[in-house]
Amino acid sequence: MRHLRTTAALAAILAAPVNAEIRSDQTAFRGLYKELVETNTTLSAGSCTLAAERMAARLKAAGFKDSDIRLFGVPEHPKEGGLVATLAGTDPKAKAILLLAHIDVVEAKRADWARDPFVLVEEGGYFYGRGASDDKAQAAIFTDTMARLKQAGTKLRRPLKLALTCGEETGEAFNGANWLATEHKDWIDALFALNEGSVGVRDANGKRVSLGIQAGEKVYQDFLMEARNPGGHSSRPRLDNAIYSLAAALVRIGQYEFPVQFSDTTRAYFTETAKLTGGEAGAAMTRLIANPNDLEANAIVSKDATLHSMLRTTCVATRLDGGHANNALAQRATANINCRMFPGDPIENVRAQLVKAAADPSLTITPSGEISPTPPPPPLTPLVYGTAKTIAQKHFPGVPMLPAMTTGATDGRYLNAAGIPTYGVPGRFSDPDGNGVHGLNERKSVEGLYEERDYLFELIQVYANSK
Repeated sequence: MRHLRTTAALAAILAAPVNAEIRSDQTAFRGLYKELVETNTTLSAGSCTLAAERMAARLKAAGFKDSDIRLFGVPEHPKEGGLVATLAGTDPKAKAILLLAHIDVVEAKRADWARDPFVLVEEGGYFYGRGASDDKAQAAIFTDTMARLKQAGTKLRRPLKLALTCGEETGEAFNGANWLATEHKDWIDALFALNEGSVGVRDANGKRVSLGIQAGEKVYQDFLMEARNPGGHSSRPRLDNAIYSLAAALVRIGQYEFPVQFSDTTRAYFTETAKLTGGEAGAAMTRLIANPNDLEANAIVSKDATLHSMLRTTCVATRLDGGHANNALAQRATANINCRMFPGDPIENVRAQLVKAAADPSLTITPSGEISPTPPPPPLTPLVYGTAKTIAQKHFPGVPMLPAMTTGATDGRYLNAAGIPTYGVPGRFSDPDGNGVHGLNERKSVEGLYEERDYLFELIQVYANSK
């Protein structure tokens, strides 16, 4: 019995989570990160306003004055506020560097999660919690960076600005980044902004494969396709049928392939990825860069759904609605077509291609919902890209940095449209399964979080001291 108890106790010790020892400067950061993750900021039950207030208190404790911090919001959305903070620079003529992060998170049901999504749990080398990766890790790093620099009395040539905003994850929410860019650009105006959107890659064994720096992102836009018809009694079918017309057009759109496009970012990405990939796929990437109309190369590269999406605008039907009674011919049938448009691809150009693909002049296709800005991607300048690569070799030696265009969308689209070039900063690595972002049991590598914090702390200071 004693042997059994000893064995059971040993098993319990081995199974218990082991928290790695951390540096003294990391202890305060961990507390800030924990507070942010454990502040529920879902649209349904949380409060970005509370999270912003808590981060403001952290900054004030580090020495920021009330005049350095703006807590903002609108009366119609009292729980969707945000924060802008400024650390003054020594050169009054130098433009600022902006640190942008969203603090709202995707919904998370406790019953579906293995752990409480709003309690930060460290287990097996990971932090678990909703927002642990997207985007509270970066929000915590940026807030911590501002606090550390203020506490240390560090003098930087350029001002540093921090914007923590709500509304990135939910379309019907108050979007703080959009509001700042359109209503108070002077609060956040900057030489360029650092944002989410860049992902480095780890393989299944945890080895770092590549770093990413994001310059440009696809633009989200919905289109409403509608078929109308006089309708009539279902016992007397007619040749023209709204539902059939809509369905046939959707099949044709589903078979339509938008043309291959390259930006400086994606051209650099595919050039480097071709070298890393090698073989038939790598050779096809090289051929496609040389000739975007190479159909055979396109077919080979596009077998990978992510690469296929990076090469072009994509549109897909996501919702259907039609008819008004079971015993009546439909008078109206509609479909939502969700497009992720290549940066700089105008909405009207995309709509025209949908109209051509649908090949039915009786249908209407119009943009719906929020009309997204379609700015071209920001340039990969030596200051932004070259500096990031140089410092990355110190923190992540031997890991190549690949320019990337995200196929999703971030709040960077609003800032780019307002004339503030916005980049997804490197430093983050993702596991092959995506770390549960937007899904169940979201997690962030403990070691990876601290390494990302160290890298960005140095990178931000170099940017802020640049000429």
